[in-house]
Amino acid sequence: MENNNSYETGAEVMDQLFSKETQNYMQHIKEISPDFWDMIVSFGFGDLYGRTALTLVQREYITLTSLITQGAFDQLRVHFHASLKIGMSQQEIIEIIIQCAGYVGFPKAVHAMGIARDVFKSYEAV
Repeated sequence: MENNNSYETGAEVMDQLFSKETQNYMQHIKEISPDFWDMIVSFGFGDLYGRTALTLVQREYITLTSLITQGAFDQLRVHFHASLKIGMSQQEIIEIIIQCAGYVGFPKAVHAMGIARDVFKSYEAV
């Protein structure tokens, strides 16, 4: 199933968003379930992220907001890295977190801000 256009588009989008290190880490999903991996790449990054009406930055705004709202903090860390990789600023990420505080509550926003701090520090160390 990996030969369809959605999979190829998804793989290209993932290259834009994620470092090779992150993509290598994600390979454990493929090892456990190739079918689930195909869904992630084809649908998640091919059919959704591969659409052209929104930019990758706009899609990351939505993704960060959604992940904060859900409390999906493991994925949030990965998408903070992706957001920075495609050119979002630290200040934009901070403002997204602040905006979310009013809608999802301070506990989730505080947790997200702590993750952002850690991610930002890893970029400053480079």
